[in-house]
Amino acid sequence: MVEGKCDRQSLYAQVTARVIAELEAGRVPWVQPWDKASCGIAMPHNAGTGRAYSGINILILWSAVVEGGYSSQGWMTYRQVELAGGHVRKGEKGTTVCYADRFTPKDEAEKARDEDREARTVAFLKRFTVFNVAQCDDLPERMTQVAAPAPDEELVPHADALIRATRADFRIGGDKAFYAPAVDMIAVPSKVAYPEPINWYRTALHELGHWTGHASRLARDLAGRFGSKSYAREELVAEMASAFTCASLSIQPTVRHADYIGAWLEVLREDERAIFRAASLASKAADYLLAFLPERQAASSEDEPME
Repeated sequence: MVEGKCDRQSLYAQVTARVIAELEAGRVPWVQPWDKASCGIAMPHNAGTGRAYSGINILILWSAVVEGGYSSQGWMTYRQVELAGGHVRKGEKGTTVCYADRFTPKDEAEKARDEDREARTVAFLKRFTVFNVAQCDDLPERMTQVAAPAPDEELVPHADALIRATRADFRIGGDKAFYAPAVDMIAVPSKVAYPEPINWYRTALHELGHWTGHASRLARDLAGRFGSKSYAREELVAEMASAFTCASLSIQPTVRHADYIGAWLEVLREDERAIFRAASLASKAADYLLAFLPERQAASSEDEPME
């Protein structure tokens, strides 16, 4: 069933209010206080289908994992748990995720054909309640297994392979990291400038997040001047794109530009859908980057209806 207008507005408002509260408290929703001992750093996924969640659902489910202290990033609907032979433990509360898309009503399609024009689409938003597999019993072991966290030295080769595969113009040196869209070039300081080597890769992946927005790739608006709202929106996308890419590589995400929190808050307070759009664009950017890895060529992390 398609959600009504009030339900859509309520969901946008609820999620945005939560993100704003987190930022106001100095916490960044896409950089969670991970505890590797209890839950591995990974993207949330449907434990039954293996399909990864995308967009705003990543932030919602990451937050729920940390808040609930769950040991898994796997989620399922109540019905999927039952079909798998398991059950949700009594008293457990689910987490609301959403599925957004657009469709063309039949009457509009016919009218558009008669008038020889493009048909107008209508947005819809559905809510689904999902449960972490840690809230369930009797599920098959393949759905509940949690891989042991790998040390940083094992993660670096994967990050290296991704960076090389993009064939982006990386220029190493200097004391600043940035992406210059006019010449489609990324500058990153030498690795020796980073006391923890993994931080060089986090930085490189952040700049690659910007790189995906070039007109020849995902064509985002990269023309905003420093301090402008469009600049803040693009930085928000790159921050989340980096976090999603890092997590997909089992690298703990970090904040590159925490000093932009004030600018992000201004954007989110003005538009309750801004975080939804930014998270969607960030997912597309992360997917674009991860597609360069051979093992990800056939993978897709788009959301799909859960039932």
